Amino acid sequence: MNRDNIEALLGRYQKRETSIEEDHLIEKWLAENGNADPEWQQLDRSGKEQWLSDVFMEIKDTIKANEPKVVLIESRTYLWYKIAGVAAVLIMVFGLYLSWPLLEKRMLSQDLTSLSIPDQEKKQITLADGTQVWLNAGSELKYPKVFNGKTREIYLSGEAYFDVKHDAAKPFLIHTGKVLTTVLGTAFNIKEDQSKHTLEVTVTRGKVSVADDGKVLSILTSNQQVSLDMISRKPIEKTIDAQTVIAWRDENILFDDITLADAAIQLEKHFHVKITFNNDKLKRCRFSGATLKGDQLNKILDVITDFNNATWETKSSGHIVIYGEGCN
Repeated sequence: MNRDNIEALLGRYQKRETSIEEDHLIEKWLAENGNADPEWQQLDRSGKEQWLSDVFMEIKDTIKANEPKVVLIESRTYLWYKIAGVAAVLIMVFGLYLSWPLLEKRMLSQDLTSLSIPDQEKKQITLADGTQVWLNAGSELKYPKVFNGKTREIYLSGEAYFDVKHDAAKPFLIHTGKVLTTVLGTAFNIKEDQSKHTLEVTVTRGKVSVADDGKVLSILTSNQQVSLDMISRKPIEKTIDAQTVIAWRDENILFDDITLADAAIQLEKHFHVKITFNNDKLKRCRFSGATLKGDQLNKILDVITDFNNATWETKSSGHIVIYGEGCN
């Protein structure tokens, strides 16, 4: 994080726009390092905000004072107080710059849920915004329980397939090391192979932007792939059959704490059928489970309806209806 970002963080603190975790970390840091004066410890939130505002104004006035001016000489004591105040904030900003990686790591660990997939297992989860994620064996995903900011940011290590819920106002960002994949609403696969030092992004639907350390590598559309050598940082873009890349996802149909509505969507895509509910409350029922490749749809429906005290039947038109009282 650069100085502008740090000043923006402090500015948001003054405007009371920071999170509880950011408040706690910033105020703790200020109390320990920002001002040695014991009076700082006794200031309330408004007092601390006013102190920061006053000193920031001093810094801005000092920076703007590039041209010679006639000024009144203040008392040495008052001048020293002002200089000390400006110096304190400069030290604070510099110190915060140096300590930011640790602070950022601590905030991330508090705000993000971490999901690690054991070897020989795969999982499917639905994020707070409705985005569905299929995680391959040995992968790790870090994500917030709720997307509160202007973006939807998550962190991936390994391989995952994403079906992102469209939201033009909140871009969806996936961090994989220094590689940043940005989308609005689309479906694509990311595979990081640390043993081969490669990273691949493959698009099955929509459009995806892939950047490496801030530099845009490719803008991908359906059936396009970019492969990045993580050592040379050299990208290779090509056209492929995306379905062959995501074949791993079809080996198992996995459910992990998802709603019946989300499970129905997944089954519709997999078996090319239409599934409806006689009661909207059924859509809110949650469950976890798994079914192996080769299982028939009727067996899967038997299992998930048993979990939720429901039944199902196939209509003459071919579409499936799930019946039950549902969940509150």
